[in-house]
Amino acid sequence: MWGGLAALTVLSITGFAAVGWTSADTHHDRPRPSAHAKSGSESSRSPRPVTTSPSPSHSASNPPAPKIPATGPGTFVTAAGGSAEVGTGTALRYRVEVEKDIDVSAAAVAKEVERILADRRGWTADGHSAFQRVSGGTTDFVVRVATPGTVDKTCVAEAGLDTEGTYNCSVNHKVMVNLERWLLATPVYAKDVTAYHALIINHEVGHFLGHGHVTCPGPGQPAPAMMQQIKGMHGCVPNVWPYDERGRYLTGPAAP
Repeated sequence: MWGGLAALTVLSITGFAAVGWTSADTHHDRPRPSAHAKSGSESSRSPRPVTTSPSPSHSASNPPAPKIPATGPGTFVTAAGGSAEVGTGTALRYRVEVEKDIDVSAAAVAKEVERILADRRGWTADGHSAFQRVSGGTTDFVVRVATPGTVDKTCVAEAGLDTEGTYNCSVNHKVMVNLERWLLATPVYAKDVTAYHALIINHEVGHFLGHGHVTCPGPGQPAPAMMQQIKGMHGCVPNVWPYDERGRYLTGPAAP
């Protein structure tokens, strides 16, 4: 990772493209994970619905917004069980945790993270990265879904990163995912929150692996997963994966 570098990461988009689950494979030198901070922010600054109740105007096609506590206890439930190793090489072992007192299943989050990290368009496509989810023992990193307040406290306390109740960060081997982003995505991804989850996990795990921010490589090309897409697509088209279907790494010039 970029030692000591902390950068707010923002991952929204201004368009939409196919982001279904399929394949990839290339080779790069593996960056060494470190305990230093990398940060990500994954959203536009839309107001957060804190508590909303159903009203007669809500229908099955327009359900009420989920209840999102502003902050939580800062303690976590670990998803039970584990996964097989995916990728090539020595697997990085990770846990999935969900903050207590929020209406999100640790098992469901774990299943989705497993799927994202196992996708052939993900980081295993570099030919030397591998992952395995565990629920105990030694781990290399942890993925945590937490309330905005808890994410803020962690990112500020451990890296001095102001996530403003809105953003995610990757710091000290912790991928901190803002609950609001996990449930609501951003306006463009509101109809495909699952795809947006892939953008969150790929971007923040990418920071853990040592990847920094890049910019759009050219008009009409896929936006790299490590691009701060919320700052504008700059001619790129939306994309949530590090690699494409043909195994090509999707990147661009280093961000200033």
